[in-house]
Amino acid sequence: MRRAAALALAAAGLAVAGCNSDDGGGSDSGAQKVTTTNVKVVEGIGRQGGFDPAEIYRRLSPGVVTVLSVFGDSASLLDSEGGQGAGFVLDGKGYIATNAHVVTSESGDRARQVFVEFSDGNRVKATVVGVDLNADVALLKVEPQGLSLTPLRLGVSHNLVVGEAVAAIGSPFGERQSLSIGVVSALDRNIDSLTRFKIGDAIQTDAAINPGNSGGPLLDDHGQVIGINAQIKTQSGGGEGVGFAVPVDAVKRSLQALRDHGRVDYGYLGVSALPLWPQLADRIDVNVRNGALIQQIESGSPAEKAGLRAGHDEIDFEAQRVTIGGDVIVAVDGRPLTRTDDLADRISSLSTGDEVELDVLRDGQHKNVKVRLGNRPPGSG
Repeated sequence: MRRAAALALAAAGLAVAGCNSDDGGGSDSGAQKVTTTNVKVVEGIGRQGGFDPAEIYRRLSPGVVTVLSVFGDSASLLDSEGGQGAGFVLDGKGYIATNAHVVTSESGDRARQVFVEFSDGNRVKATVVGVDLNADVALLKVEPQGLSLTPLRLGVSHNLVVGEAVAAIGSPFGERQSLSIGVVSALDRNIDSLTRFKIGDAIQTDAAINPGNSGGPLLDDHGQVIGINAQIKTQSGGGEGVGFAVPVDAVKRSLQALRDHGRVDYGYLGVSALPLWPQLADRIDVNVRNGALIQQIESGSPAEKAGLRAGHDEIDFEAQRVTIGGDVIVAVDGRPLTRTDDLADRISSLSTGDEVELDVLRDGQHKNVKVRLGNRPPGSG
């Protein structure tokens, strides 16, 4: 299985709002011990004074957890193959989010044992509810009785702008409860998943992301999660100012599906396509400026069954090999494709069995093609 070049095994987490409440409870009649879950909700961060890293850390760091995974035969993390990552509390029921690569091996096998360590020192066993290798998201569950939980509030990522202040809390190189701050450096990045498909709309940040940070949240100035820190781009093995987070809009979809079904289904069209740019559109003489020029169609795919066409002739254009003569997909269900909302993003947001109508430009004429999406192949790249 292909892993991203620098998947950062890490811990980071934050929460949202300010009163204490009990979220259920119970008693062990044999031990005569009351086990009550204490849920602390945090609100109002940054509403008046803007970005305040000290307040974010003070109020939200209790929502950070460290995730310890054991893959070998030994019962000890120190004596077996294992890993350390991060996660964050989602609610008072004991659900926790992290990266899939924190709790899976290079071959895609789940860890034999997973433990979650809270900031107050409590360490408990966790169950892996499900993993989404396509989005690098995993959902864990711990028994909440006797724990103090600070849930995180999930924000939105589709309206972010470059330059917004962000914070991450994690365990870089095992140094737990470490805060780093920075800004959103870029948007609409494509990063490697744990399969041959890319994760779209990823967030790039200059907040320090090092081994020990992935699985934890990237937070905005209100303390809301806008992404899960997942990767670093590095030549030395350390954080060099280029970190990437899975956008929370994609994370929310994964977490809901994992909670409901234990898996996530992604729509599959079965084409390899090249986004148009104005000079290429002029070169191949098409009257659109945005769209997806089909380069290749997978055998037996929904695209092939629907009659979509790939080109056969190749040209070298602006330092790139381009297959020309194929269909150009310009819209999906009436929504035009753009450079930031491309074909891969649109299809990835849909599910197996969904029927879509594609606006296709073929031989200078627009044609509507209906396709029923298949199930994305599980194979890794």
